[in-house]
Amino acid sequence: MGNRLSKITTRTGDDGSTGLGDGSRINKDHARMHAIGDVDEFNSTLGVLRATLGHDDAEDALLSLMQHHLFDVGGELAVPGFEMVTADHLAAIEAHSARLNEDLPPLKEFILPAGTLAASHCQVSRAVARRAERSVVALRHLDDAVRPEIQQYLNRASDVLFILARSLCRRDGGNEVYWQRGD
Repeated sequence: MGNRLSKITTRTGDDGSTGLGDGSRINKDHARMHAIGDVDEFNSTLGVLRATLGHDDAEDALLSLMQHHLFDVGGELAVPGFEMVTADHLAAIEAHSARLNEDLPPLKEFILPAGTLAASHCQVSRAVARRAERSVVALRHLDDAVRPEIQQYLNRASDVLFILARSLCRRDGGNEVYWQRGD
């Protein structure tokens, strides 16, 4: 791949528009840009989580895979009509969910997003994944060409992060913090 970005400051977005991968331009506050931005933010939170864990951590490969997948998600959103997210993306994330969930006890109470630093970062990533999913759902209401696989991937990604948060909390010696209903 050659140089894709030779110039970062182009000033072409100074008017409030931005370019999509197909060459078209849309307003920066368009639902598509909200979805792309939320996916980008989700990916960034995974980078923070990876830095928290360290790249020699056993779960770094999962988080790296998810980051690469999120570039596929963002690419598909940025190029209307282009398909990048496949059934393999969904199968990979589901396999990791099943693996991580094997050793966890069933939940009988809601847990708070807390426990350890890594588990808490997981929970932040999970929450941002849910926001990205909501943005994609909103975009799909406006544009039925947005494929459901994108929304499904984000849903599975948030699930695996919830499970990973529980797993990391236990692994790192923390305790899950159970919600106590206030009266």
